[in-house]
Amino acid sequence: MSKIYEIYGTDAHEMTKGLMTAAKIANIIPAGAKIALKPNLVHADVAENGATTHPGVLSGCIEYLKENGFNDISIIESSWVGERTERSVKVCGYDRICEKYNVPFYDLKKDGVKRVDTPFRPMDIACKAVEADYLIDMPVLKGHCQTVMTCALKNLKGCLPDHEKRRFHTDGLIKPIAALAAVLKPDLVIVDSICGDLYFEEGGNPVQTNRMMLGTDAVQMDAYGCSLMGLKPEDVPYIGLAEAWGAGSSKVFPDDIVKLNEPTQSNDYPPPSGRVKNLVRNVSADSACSACFASLVRALYRADKEGMQVKDKIFIGQGYQGKSPDGIGIGRCCKDAKTCVIGCPPTADSILQHLNREK
Repeated sequence: MSKIYEIYGTDAHEMTKGLMTAAKIANIIPAGAKIALKPNLVHADVAENGATTHPGVLSGCIEYLKENGFNDISIIESSWVGERTERSVKVCGYDRICEKYNVPFYDLKKDGVKRVDTPFRPMDIACKAVEADYLIDMPVLKGHCQTVMTCALKNLKGCLPDHEKRRFHTDGLIKPIAALAAVLKPDLVIVDSICGDLYFEEGGNPVQTNRMMLGTDAVQMDAYGCSLMGLKPEDVPYIGLAEAWGAGSSKVFPDDIVKLNEPTQSNDYPPPSGRVKNLVRNVSADSACSACFASLVRALYRADKEGMQVKDKIFIGQGYQGKSPDGIGIGRCCKDAKTCVIGCPPTADSILQHLNREK
């Protein structure tokens, strides 16, 4: 079984170097390897809000690699559908990392693709991800309004072009996420759990847990992430399916955890709140994309805080294209609903304004 190295603190740069040093990563990377770093840059927001990978994770990793003679390094990523990756790069400060260390950033929305067979179906995957000799997955451990949690496995979805991301949602997310993990196995996983939002993948409710982890098995890292969040791997079905399809092992034993230090204060994760499930109780979703669904959840969260009672049925997702549901439609796919908030995706503000008019 692979080991999981764990460190506590608030300095992402030094924590990352500490993890890589303890695990002796330089000894297992092939000489002259083409190394690709894949952070979570889901949308344009600073890491302190709980959605994106801290820039210090990248700088610490790059510095460690260069100090150990590895110079063929790039950062690869694409933001979710509807967001411009280059905007996210600037807001999150990755442009400064690239400039300081002379490391290129490749927007995978603009990359070529390679059709790859998977246990589920053929998939189009960005060439820069497929062709890397050594892929370092740098997810944020956080909640997700559709898959309960997201970490190493789902972070690989950023290696897809937008048309494939949409198809993932048409296919229900679970099987395609697991199948992608089976063919695009990261060689190393560095998890940023310093202040992930444990409710929404979009961030906004950061929980300061001041922890980072490193391992070589993405399935194991997700299973461990579940345990920290008070979840079981069965609560996130793509973990077990990824294991069945050969992506890794979900088994985590006490001896697998190597603690590099101890926390200076309590860093416990709060128990699952069921908040998102309650917010979407009146929502009928069919193949909804993450950006659209996240905007809806954010709007419902704000409506709930304002004491607004949303009683109308809400419809969202690609499955409603060409249909006329009797209720509020969210996004371009639901334009034929009784009323609709147009957008691809619509903003949380526009959804909230529509809900206010409908109440």
